[in-house]
Amino acid sequence: MQETLEQIVLFLKNIIVNDNIIISILMGLIIVIVESILPILPLAVFIAINTLVMGNALGFVVSWIGTVIGCAISFWLFRKGLSKRLYKNLNSTKYSDLMKKMSSVKFSLLVIVTALPFTPAFTINIAAGLSKMSFKKFILAMLIAKISIIFFWGYIGTTLIESISDYKVLIKIVILLLGAYIVSYFVNKKYNLD
Repeated sequence: MQETLEQIVLFLKNIIVNDNIIISILMGLIIVIVESILPILPLAVFIAINTLVMGNALGFVVSWIGTVIGCAISFWLFRKGLSKRLYKNLNSTKYSDLMKKMSSVKFSLLVIVTALPFTPAFTINIAAGLSKMSFKKFILAMLIAKISIIFFWGYIGTTLIESISDYKVLIKIVILLLGAYIVSYFVNKKYNLD
């Protein structure tokens, strides 16, 4: 597996050196956007590849922008494509109650849950798209929360077990989550999202 990953990284680095960095950035964006829409793909691997190929700063920015765009597309697919059909066909009180809860979830809670590394983001995208949650609230939460996710997967990359057992990494993750909460508090105060 590691040899295959090294071959992919070497191939992509050659594209940057020999061809054009714009092509690499577009490829990095596209794979992260597609992963946000199709959850069967491994986001962690794509972020690690972007970080290895483009470096920490550019790989981070490309992965962050890509995942936020992908989440927004996923949100709109469910909002425009499926929510009206589901609301018509489902008269279930459980479904209605769940969508009401999702619509009224506190902004800070949405940010923190999304910022956790092992939260299935696709589920949040679906639930937010099907609920009456405003796009503004959703996208601001994604912009804040995805910073910690991208940092986590870019930093840890392929050495997940070693990184989790290192207390310095755990402290950085806790600081990122705390930072995400603080930023979400002030954004919520400014835009009154709850």
